[in-house]
Amino acid sequence: MEGLTLSPTLIIAVVVVLYVISSIQILAEYERAVIFRLGKLLSQPKGPGVVLVFRPIDRIVRISLRTVVHDVPPQDIITRDNVSVKVNAVVYFRVIDPRRAVVEVENYMYATSQLAQTTLRSVLGQAEMDDLLAERDRLNQQLQTILDHQTDPWGIKVSAVEVKHVDLPQDMQRAMARQAEAEREKRAKIIHAEGELIASEKLAQAAAIIDREPAAITLRYLQTLTEIASEQNSTIIFPLPIDLLRMVREGDRRT
Repeated sequence: MEGLTLSPTLIIAVVVVLYVISSIQILAEYERAVIFRLGKLLSQPKGPGVVLVFRPIDRIVRISLRTVVHDVPPQDIITRDNVSVKVNAVVYFRVIDPRRAVVEVENYMYATSQLAQTTLRSVLGQAEMDDLLAERDRLNQQLQTILDHQTDPWGIKVSAVEVKHVDLPQDMQRAMARQAEAEREKRAKIIHAEGELIASEKLAQAAAIIDREPAAITLRYLQTLTEIASEQNSTIIFPLPIDLLRMVREGDRRT
């Protein structure tokens, strides 16, 4: 039995089919393909869906359009008032122009990370310690504006920058704790003084009323006697006002 022989046409057809199958690339909805043909960039990125890449004349670079959450490592920063701190941040960015992200910069992820670190040191180094703790929203907005402007030529959009943690030295933490404690004591003394002022004003008003109405002091004595009598005391020594005795005598004379 003679062996089977394959015709050259069939062999070529099989090779072409395998080549076409291997050239098929499937891109997800969030992906785009930047294709170089013989070293030249094609006009528009391809995708999503099926994309044909004819190697070796074509070279494909996949770019994700999803937002990247990049954690900036802690940076040693000296603030404007000469306080040394460690600060780290989070940068949210995404690619909006895949062509520029590939052509204008070698590695946009690494470039954005390095730019975020240098910008963080530069901007926060111009701020004072109190601003770094109290004006964080303003500093975040300033960082986002600077990074977005500098990464725009790369086709990168920086949507947000958040300063995540500020690590203070131990001596600075103790100094801030003493300052906060002194501030609380000051507020407590002010509140106590305001209470004493209000109480003295009310006592002065009460004294003025008693001076105009002498019978008011008698009623106050009687009320105090009632309050003391409700307690279980064996002996009560309580001075009687002269006005009360005068009222009793006048009542006896009338009867």
